[in-house]
Amino acid sequence: MICACRKLGAAIEEHPDYLMIQGKGLSAGDKEIDAGNSGQVLRFVGAVAGLMPTKTVITGDASIRERRPVKPLVEGLQQLGASATSINGSVIIQGPMRGGRATIDGADSQPVSGLLIASAFAQGKTELFVQNPGEKPWVGLTLSWFDRLGIAYNNHAFEKYEIPGHSQIEGFDYMVPGDWSSAAYPLAAALIQGREVTVLNVDFLDAQGDKKIVDVLEKMGARVYRGENSVTIYPGPLRGIRIDVNDLIDAITILAVLGCFAEGKTTIVGGAIARKKESDRIASIAKELKKMGAKIEEREDGLIVEPSPLKGVPVQSYSDHRMAMSLAVAALGAEGETEIDGNECVQKSYPGFFTMLKTFSQRSV
Repeated sequence: MICACRKLGAAIEEHPDYLMIQGKGLSAGDKEIDAGNSGQVLRFVGAVAGLMPTKTVITGDASIRERRPVKPLVEGLQQLGASATSINGSVIIQGPMRGGRATIDGADSQPVSGLLIASAFAQGKTELFVQNPGEKPWVGLTLSWFDRLGIAYNNHAFEKYEIPGHSQIEGFDYMVPGDWSSAAYPLAAALIQGREVTVLNVDFLDAQGDKKIVDVLEKMGARVYRGENSVTIYPGPLRGIRIDVNDLIDAITILAVLGCFAEGKTTIVGGAIARKKESDRIASIAKELKKMGAKIEEREDGLIVEPSPLKGVPVQSYSDHRMAMSLAVAALGAEGETEIDGNECVQKSYPGFFTMLKTFSQRSV
């Protein structure tokens, strides 16, 4: 994302514990951006590129080129006046988008958020209609930043948005809270090991949808203490429950793992969009946990998991960071050694994951 923003014209200084960003306006000239494995770069930067009159080509790894849905972004940009096409896995965009009316599918939140961000700075009013809106907390996170920055909008039940455009924002300072999506792994690891753990630097007031993992774990039997900037999990017997995972979609694989250690059936629903992430996370976690001995059934939009002892075997990450981390947590409760192929992908979101996994039994991680 830093490299992509630099190509768009931002000056970014990287320091050990902070970034200094100087906005200079969108830079002119044709450019090619490698999104790597990042759907956010593809959708967010792709939408912002629609504001420029020059051509931008966005490419990426096999997941970006072959798996990640880009049609809603392309169709939205086209309807708002930009040129956008997808050819051989690359997206070619040339603006400027002028605003207007657009209707897109919203099962994946990122094209929605990307178009909202671009519309805020378009030279005209935009009405964005969203069919099948999903992953609503992630759109809510985008809108929380609109509120913070004073960007005007109207949100009608996540199905219609009105954005007047012409936005200008001032510089600001911001302390980024911990990532609730990443916090799920030490919390789950502690429950599987029957140990207490405290995760620091998390904010229950932040708009991140994946903070709902704490509510889900509590319903499964964990005892929880919610601190001002921390959460502590105390172990207890886990029980299977029904979980609508759409609001915390990134947790689907780790919740499937927890289902293996819970008493009774765990039913996960509302996760169809998880098939369109870095891997088909429904099929991938079902296949790999079955190798480990899990009783797990794949459904179109989720999984059914029953308790079963796991054994250590070679498993695949599918170059998916959430798969690799979930399987590593599963390995903590498995008998024997588990070898995860392709675990370097965890660097994408949690570079210290394996260090954490070795030390998570301490009170704070």
